[in-house]
Formats: sequence, structure tokens, C-alpha cells
Amino acid sequence: LVVLIFIFMYRFYFVFGRGVKAGELNYFVEKGYVFKTFEGRLIQSGYRSKQPGALQSNEFQFSVTDKRIADRLMTCSGKFVELHYKEYLGVIPWRGVSNFIVDSVITVKDVSY
Repeated sequence: LVVLIFIFMYRFYFVFGRGVKAGELNYFVEKGYVFKTFEGRLIQSGYRSKQPGALQSNEFQFSVTDKRIADRLMTCSGKFVELHYKEYLGVIPWRGVSNFIVDSVITVKDVSY
């Protein structure tokens, strides 16, 4: 039983990595049938592809567990944001549908074209 608890904790609560991503906030929503979670997508600047001649946008899909951060991001759609995140090895339903959990908003700027 102790080994199973250790494996569960390692798989779903061990922070595998931390980082910052920046880009235009494409959308941010609250959704879910049983567990209401906050999900978003960030479009990062630049295009790259593994195949020559093809374009691929750099999307960063993430979840948010903190209501205060979610409220701030709800008003930032279409703006340039910098987000600090934690990466977990596994996904659990009450935390969101992504391995990447945003834990703070660093900056928010209007997009200038």
C-alpha cells in the first residue's frame, strides 16, 4: 500500500519542470462535467516545422487551478501574456486536462500589429 501511494504521489504530484511561456492568449475557458477546470491556449510567436515547406504554429495548452489567476486570465484573451507554469508527469481530473499548470501571470500587454 505504501509503494502504491508513493507511485501515485510521484506520478501526479511530482513537479517535473518549471518555466515561462509567452505569447498571445488565444482562449481561456472554464469547462467540465464533474470537475470544473480552467483551460487555456497560448499562441507563441514564430513558426517552425520538422518538414520543409510546412508551417506549424507553436501552441501551449495549459490548465489553471487558482481561481484568482483564472479571473485575471478571463479578461486577457487576445493580449500578449507571460505565464509561469509547473509541468507534472500525469494529469488528474480535478487539476485540469493538461500536464502544464499555470501558477502565476508575469505580464499582460496589448498586442500591437
